[in-house]
Amino acid sequence: MLHPRVVSIGFAVGTLLVQLVTANAQDRRVPASPGEPQLSFAPVVERVAPAVVNVYAARVVERRNPFFNDPFFRQFFGRVPREQVERSLGSGVIVDPTGLVVTNYHVIEGASEVKISLADKREFDADIVLKDERSDLTVLRIKGGHERFPVLEFGNSDELKVGDVVLAIGDPFGIGQTVTHGIVSALARTQVGISDYQFFIQTDAAINPGNSGGALVDLDGRLVGINTAIYSRSGGSQGIGFAIPANMVRVVVASAKGGSGAVKRPWLGAKLQEVTAEIADSLGLKRPSGALVASVAPGGPAARAGLRPGDLIVSIDGADVEDPNAFDYRFATKPLGGSAQVGLIRQGRAMTVAVALEGLPDTPRNEIKIRGRSPFLGATVANLSPALADELHLDPQTEGVVITAVADGSPAQSLGFQKGDIVVSVNNQRIAKSADLERIANGGGRQWRITIDRGGQQISVMLSG
Repeated sequence: MLHPRVVSIGFAVGTLLVQLVTANAQDRRVPASPGEPQLSFAPVVERVAPAVVNVYAARVVERRNPFFNDPFFRQFFGRVPREQVERSLGSGVIVDPTGLVVTNYHVIEGASEVKISLADKREFDADIVLKDERSDLTVLRIKGGHERFPVLEFGNSDELKVGDVVLAIGDPFGIGQTVTHGIVSALARTQVGISDYQFFIQTDAAINPGNSGGALVDLDGRLVGINTAIYSRSGGSQGIGFAIPANMVRVVVASAKGGSGAVKRPWLGAKLQEVTAEIADSLGLKRPSGALVASVAPGGPAARAGLRPGDLIVSIDGADVEDPNAFDYRFATKPLGGSAQVGLIRQGRAMTVAVALEGLPDTPRNEIKIRGRSPFLGATVANLSPALADELHLDPQTEGVVITAVADGSPAQSLGFQKGDIVVSVNNQRIAKSADLERIANGGGRQWRITIDRGGQQISVMLSG
């Protein structure tokens, strides 16, 4: 079973102080001195450990028990508080001396209070600077820290090779800072199902609950990944852990440093699909690989570059593209501005096109929380833009009004409305703007005829209030 919320904390590893004695595989001898066989990661750990922190998040949740709605049961149990505080433990890495800390999104999801505990046991409150659910990353800022904090330097995760030694540091099960080591077991894992960008580093360094958001580092002490999940049947480490590559982390941190509340990534303007064995056979490929262009949005970067449906993308800036996930990751880690060289095969002919690296167009979303007595009470809706559609995994060309959030315990939740539902019409009135839905909801009524679009399928329901 995959546990996407059980994550390891990697730690930066510096250069070894002891040089390995190179020898032919057949050259076996007794060590010349007691120090010769002694190898240690201690100098590296001592140097990088101060930059790994613990992250504590608290969130208030409402506990609803239907029995307490009945006066008969309340007379026995008395007044029962409905709000409880949940706490979660994770890890983080200081990436800027002013106190910027990167951790996993799922560590602080829904948190009303976040605290940072340094390696020297000092504790600080923290502000949330940027949340990026799509990559499962969040950037925090330490409050009240008037000092220069120790940091980890970013490494180039694309330079990692299977077999490289890596270290991980974290606070598994809350027992205190712990260091583990292992190797890079695999690269570009795309079938993990943790976040939108499936391109994970796999390692056998021991990762356990409580390590989410920590650093995976190479033997030069550079941050090469943020550990985010383990594959486990028991809930503990079984030698299969996954880390978000540092090159993706770098993009999120750069957005936070630039003052943006959201990560700005390039937009391709095309839908890609996986190459199956049948498709590969029809294209004359030796094996299924690449990303097949399924459709192209008019006027988008792909269209202007000349991409067409049926094109097979095989590389980007010289890096091979094995599947759509690999393309999404590599394209998303490109900085805005300039262009990317996309290699493709069209009708058996290899060619390269330059795709502009530009962000998704965004228009005013006019986000509104519905408060009128209606089936939508508790839902938050917004006008769709290409940028918002992309965030919600919808076709960027989709127009209309979309549900962006549903409050826990609200009528909208109990009726089954979901984030990403597009409200097509209410009581036979077309919903073109979020203000249209607010107006109709505030008007009240006993009969509601609602049509929504969910995943490309239209659903119509009749409700009585």
